[in-house]
Amino acid sequence: MVILWSFGLWPSFGCYSSIVNHQSSGVARMSKRALVVDNDFFFVEFLAELLEKRGYEVIKAYDGKEGISRFEDGPFDILFADLIMPKIDGVQLIKIARQRFFDSPFPIIAVSGTLMEQIDEVSTMEADCYVAKGPLEQMANQLNALMDKIEKEGLSRTEDKNIIEPSTMYPRQVTGELIETLNFQKAIIESIGFGILVVDRDARVINANSQALEIVNAFLGDILNKHVTSLFPKNERAALIEALKGVAKNLDLRKLSLNVTLNSQRIRLAVSLLSLSGDITGWIVAMEGIDQ
Repeated sequence: MVILWSFGLWPSFGCYSSIVNHQSSGVARMSKRALVVDNDFFFVEFLAELLEKRGYEVIKAYDGKEGISRFEDGPFDILFADLIMPKIDGVQLIKIARQRFFDSPFPIIAVSGTLMEQIDEVSTMEADCYVAKGPLEQMANQLNALMDKIEKEGLSRTEDKNIIEPSTMYPRQVTGELIETLNFQKAIIESIGFGILVVDRDARVINANSQALEIVNAFLGDILNKHVTSLFPKNERAALIEALKGVAKNLDLRKLSLNVTLNSQRIRLAVSLLSLSGDITGWIVAMEGIDQ
């Protein structure tokens, strides 16, 4: 059962999870470990302090991309992740965590200031519990109660994913419109008739549509935060690097095109800069089969 919590509503422990004793994985650790991922610095500090008082060693990350990098410090005893974050959002991060730690699962708690506006999407997410952000003092009470439950009794999985809506929070029109716009933009990228890779300034992949995943023959969790050149054969990487450098050095270029062989198929790549408010933030790599 999925329980949504918010300020003003005392939590009810009907959340579901596939929690196991981490000692069964054969990994011996002296202290409990938590990963906290949120682009709000002060909320990360709030959660870290709360968990440290409970004896946890807290690993911090300030966006989804950094959070995935922190998976190298796992496994963990619990993960807190914001749903709305730049570059790689919490929904993607949670899915990757489920894949990465399949053999040593732990409870995953999603937190969000826009939870009520995303209420219809909860059924497709893979967190164990969903916590609406509110006044920190009241959240501290709710989260400590949750941690008491997890540490003493654990959380049992059930097939029924009932959603209990907090009576003290309501969807906000402006926030709902922003999320609707974001979902519309995602739908556009997904519906474009060729593959799209979104690449960060450090040349690591931060998003890809389904056609790009089909071309590179990988799942999204396999390529997020991986260097874009790692998706291609070694003999093709130098040409891709030159294309990335080329559009970065010559801002008058709209794109650079090149042909590569990938999985025995000839692919045409179109490399262009990604800019936001006049600042260069990375690259877009468009992909399609030459015979298409």
